[in-house]
Formats: sequence, structure tokens, C-alpha cells
Amino acid sequence: MYIRKQNVFTERRIFPYATEADLRMDLIPKVRKLAVNNAGGRHPWGEMDDKELLVSAGLYGTDMTTGQRGYNLAAILLLGKDDAIMSACPTYVTDALLRKVDIDRYDDREIVKTNLIESYDILMEFARKHLPDKFFIEGINRISLRNIIAREMISNTLMHREFTSSYVAKFVIEKDWMYIENANRSSGVRFITPDNLEPYSKNPVIASFFRNIGYADNLGSGTRKLFKYSKLYSGKDPEFKESDIFRISVPLNEIGLIDTDGNNILGEINGGINTESGEINGEINIENEKIKLSEMELKVLTAIKKDSHVRRSDLLISLNIGKGTLDRALKKLKEVNLIERVGSNKTGYWKVN
Repeated sequence: MYIRKQNVFTERRIFPYATEADLRMDLIPKVRKLAVNNAGGRHPWGEMDDKELLVSAGLYGTDMTTGQRGYNLAAILLLGKDDAIMSACPTYVTDALLRKVDIDRYDDREIVKTNLIESYDILMEFARKHLPDKFFIEGINRISLRNIIAREMISNTLMHREFTSSYVAKFVIEKDWMYIENANRSSGVRFITPDNLEPYSKNPVIASFFRNIGYADNLGSGTRKLFKYSKLYSGKDPEFKESDIFRISVPLNEIGLIDTDGNNILGEINGGINTESGEINGEINIENEKIKLSEMELKVLTAIKKDSHVRRSDLLISLNIGKGTLDRALKKLKEVNLIERVGSNKTGYWKVN
């Protein structure tokens, strides 16, 4: 209630004794490059030195009420070193959890306490690791529904939370849905839809910074995107609940891609190996031993099952994954003796056991 009634955003609180030594100045070149690329090759930050960029972004200035001058909380959260963040904002954390098998605890966990720029990258990688990327064409281009949905959820929880609250922000992926929760400077209690959307920024400095580097779009567009692409991804609408704890819930399914009429495009997943199509899903049984594979390992195994001569470069493109992710999946499949490489890397082929 106290925070809600304040007319000053907590992100603007000045820390007069904070210096550049408390910031990750090595991230400035990355920020500058992201801003220039997002602006189509030309952005004012591209021609500024580091201090000018920080002032332009609203991260350094004067509090007109107290007369204090220095770096504010937004600067420390966006670019601060971990110890500076813990000193300025002791309860700041994002807890990323995967709960599909062990729902009482977790199957995988990432506790993120670093600056918001790197937190975004870590949480996006967590989403890519544990969410299927279903094939989808919009117009003539393939787009990643998974990445779009994860981006909007993650950028929202990083931009718009109330950082002075001790409530732990969460990004949770479960079997049938995923959600984000964070403390919120609430304007009331309601469910948000595109029809009643009245967007306002909870942390305008941080939100503007994210928009400049392409981690977010104009205020309100994320809600509309989630309603559009969630329907395509799972066949159901997301749910936005505005209160002192803000929550976005997005349904998930293991069925495949849903078209705009609600029809399943890829067919239902039943588990095991389909001997006609070669598709592989669920647990694999070898000599009465159950081997559990991650969704990415199953995708790689399915691709190899369909084409024993498939090249690594083709897998990287078709699965839209990085080299390290592919290497880890192939290593696991080899370790459990599901696949082996016959012949050279150039002229050989994959054998599925």
C-alpha cells in the first residue's frame, strides 16, 4: 500500500556513493551494439561515450527533490556488479524452475541474481532448454513461437516488478502451463485482456532501456502478442492477473502446433516410437531399462531417425539450436547407446540402436 501510494518510482532512488567501479562497464559495448542493431543501424547511443550513454538512458542524474546526484537503482539493476546489486537491493532474485516430473520440488533450477541484461539472457536460455519450439510459418518466414512467448514473459517480469519487495520473482515451467510471478506496484485487482488493457510503466527508466536494446517493444504490445501467439502455440489464451503479485500464465501442451481455427496441425503425441513415421516421443525402453530424455534430446533423436545422413549443420538450422546444445544432446544419446556414428563426419551416417 505504501509503495502504491508513492508518487516516486523506486527505480529512481539515487545512490550517491555508487561509482563506475560498481557497474559492469564491460557490458556497455554490448548495449551500444544492441541499440544500434535494433534501430536499423543508427542510434544516438552509437556515437556517445560510456558516461554520456548512461546519462542519456536516465541512469545517472540529479534527484530534484533532495539535490542528490549519482547513479540510481535502475543503473545498478541494469548494469551493476552482483555485490553492488545485493547491497542496493538485497532481496532481488529470479527463481527459474522446471516442474514436469518432480512437481513437489523441481527437475531443473536456475537462481538468477545478476544484472538485468544478463538475467534476460540466462532466463531465455532456460526457456529454450525446456520448451519445445514448434515449427510455424508467418507469411513467408519461419518464426519461433517459443522465443516470442518467452521473451514477452521474461522481459515483463524483469522490467515491471517492484524491486523493493521481498517477494521472490519466479519463472516456472510445468507440464500443462508456465507462468511468471513478481511483486507489483498495482493499480488494482483485475484480469487484463486486450479489450481492457490500460498499460502503464511500473519502472519507466528500465522499460525504456529494454526497448532501446530490443528486449521489449512499446508498452502494451507484449500483452497483445501473448494473446496472439499463445493461441497458436497451445490453442488457449494466456491469463494476466494484476494485483500486488502480478502473474502471467501461458498454457502448454504436448500435442503440437494449433492453427487459427483451433485444429491440431502436427498430430497427437502418444509416446514411444511410431514405426511408420519414425517419430520418437516419451520414454525410451532398452532391454527393460527406461531411459529419460529431455525434449531437445528427443528432437535430435527424431531427426536422426528420419534421416540417418543428416548433417550437424542441418540439425542446427532445423532445430534452431546452438552448437553447444546440439553437442550435449548428441553426447547424451551416445552415452546411453541410442545412436552411434558410422564412418567419418563427412561421408558417414548415424546408426540408431
